[in-house]
Amino acid sequence: MPRLLLLLPATTYRAEAFLEAARKLKLEVVVGSKRAAMQADLGDTVFLPLNLHDLDEAVRSVVEFARTAPIDAVVGVDDHTTVVATAISAAMGFPHNPVSAVAAARNKHRMRELLSGQGVPVPRFALVSVDDDPVTIAEKIAFPCVLKPISLSASCGVIRANNRDEFVAAFRRVAALLEKLGTETVGEGAGKILVEDFVPGLEVALEGLLTDGELRVLALFDKPDPLDGPFFEETIYVTPSRLPEAVQREIASCAARAARALGLREGPVHGELRVSDRSVRVIEIAARSIGGRCSRALRFAAGMSLEEVILRHALRMDMPSPAREGRAAGVMMVPIPCAGMLEEVRGREEALAVPGIEDLEITAQSGDELVPLPEGTRYLGFLIARGKTPEAVEAALRDAHRKLEFIITPTPAESRRSRVMSF
Repeated sequence: MPRLLLLLPATTYRAEAFLEAARKLKLEVVVGSKRAAMQADLGDTVFLPLNLHDLDEAVRSVVEFARTAPIDAVVGVDDHTTVVATAISAAMGFPHNPVSAVAAARNKHRMRELLSGQGVPVPRFALVSVDDDPVTIAEKIAFPCVLKPISLSASCGVIRANNRDEFVAAFRRVAALLEKLGTETVGEGAGKILVEDFVPGLEVALEGLLTDGELRVLALFDKPDPLDGPFFEETIYVTPSRLPEAVQREIASCAARAARALGLREGPVHGELRVSDRSVRVIEIAARSIGGRCSRALRFAAGMSLEEVILRHALRMDMPSPAREGRAAGVMMVPIPCAGMLEEVRGREEALAVPGIEDLEITAQSGDELVPLPEGTRYLGFLIARGKTPEAVEAALRDAHRKLEFIITPTPAESRRSRVMSF
């Protein structure tokens, strides 16, 4: 029975899907994580305590463990654990990316340096410090621009500025967020802000798999809601893309060039790209699969999930052709409408009754404090839909979302009244 080491951060949406795929493949799973309390949630799965923020120590611990319990593959599920998984894979002699390539993929500034150096189109960019004077910076840049942390995801801390006053306000807001999150969350991005040109146009998300440096596109998602700022909250993903085939080929080509420029050669990649009248530009290429519960929208030949595809690839197991199912599919990341305390979610049965809706999972719990973007790092939940066409899927997601009501008690700074949010 193959033994898989699955690296999990302290909190993640991704554990369940990977563990389910491992059970289907009859793998023996060892979960490596820092949070000892996670052991109680894993049932019979072996738990290996790891300090994921000390790369050398984590590698030593796994090598020692593998002397008596050999491991056949290592998989990380997010930006940070993929770096650790790559270092362990290198030490164990498994197929792997260069550690430097995976580290660059999670550092937005280093990523842009490498991509632009290889001629891959990216927005113009500059790295500044939170200690710099934002007024002075604003005199030297073009507007509109986007400010963002270099090592966070899910649009956390990403703000558009159209003029000097907006830039100064956005700069101070991002700087305050970085200070609040601290170095353990922000990592090497502590105290640094990336400033780049705002790129108008449509945004797409690409899900792919690298094998010996060759990229196979598993799915291309359209993002039908405009992402023009001032914040960049993602909502709906729908696949297959409705863009012309020639444009889709250019997107795939651009993503493959980006992976090569970073030095990525093995495993999943998740790309965010902007399509304008003039070109396709890379916003991000991550050495991991899509986040949240979004992978549930993807289903492949022989009923394989995205996680099963990733595990089969990591273990070099036989794999049916990973062609996506014939139907259109999509996911809505249910946005947080306002700050406050979640009391109740109404309309779940009505939302699930919408034709085409396959699943609704509200991941926020009653009593949770909700923080919208740009400071927030989570969604209220996820809606999954399938249908004959992308248009039908998008319509189903919007209809189901309108049937949900979120009862939120605003924070004292806003109001002491309860507020009902309907969509």
